[in-house]
Amino acid sequence: MIVGIGVDLVDIARFERTIERTPRLLARLFSPAEQLRSPRSLAARYAAKEALIKALGGSDGVHWTEIEITPEESGRPWFTLTGSTAGVIEQRGITGLHLSMSHDAGFATAFVVAESDAASGSSAAVRA
Repeated sequence: MIVGIGVDLVDIARFERTIERTPRLLARLFSPAEQLRSPRSLAARYAAKEALIKALGGSDGVHWTEIEITPEESGRPWFTLTGSTAGVIEQRGITGLHLSMSHDAGFATAFVVAESDAASGSSAAVRA
């Protein structure tokens, strides 16, 4: 059962200017591995994290650096969640997260669907 959806759109040039003005944001928003990526890739990851927070209905207990977007072998993006953020997902009974990201024409976008297995009440750890 779908329990939340979130979408976000980021202007890549504006995002890049913000990072240039305030470089410490990189460490506050992204894992060390993510920080090595290009600005357009970072903008898409920022959009994904914002979309996840929207799908969750808020950011209580969620920490930006505990949300990492990692690709599987095919290149499909996955959320890798750690710390209290992983705990929030479990507490809310979310058993699946689906993520789609894209960047084109100066914009980055992400869409997230959060699912729960309401029938069994399962709250297994998620890697979606």
